[in-house]
Amino acid sequence: MSLEIKKEGRETSQSLVRRFSRRVKQSGLLFRARRSRFWEKDKSPQMGKRSALRREELKKEYEKLEKLGKAKSDARRGRR
Repeated sequence: MSLEIKKEGRETSQSLVRRFSRRVKQSGLLFRARRSRFWEKDKSPQMGKRSALRREELKKEYEKLEKLGKAKSDARRGRR
């Protein structure tokens, strides 16, 4: 979808920019661009399973270190 805005007669540059901005907002072009900005491709089922297994392994390892007193109990909650 493309927008074509031409200067009309004795129209000032400011009114041209204002008219262009209004047309862009009405078209929804900017909204679609912002929405798709951080779109990420879905993981394959195999990669999802692998990452889930890895999370479980890390969780068990962390709990083991916590019981031994080698890990802080607040470490998983992030920085504060």
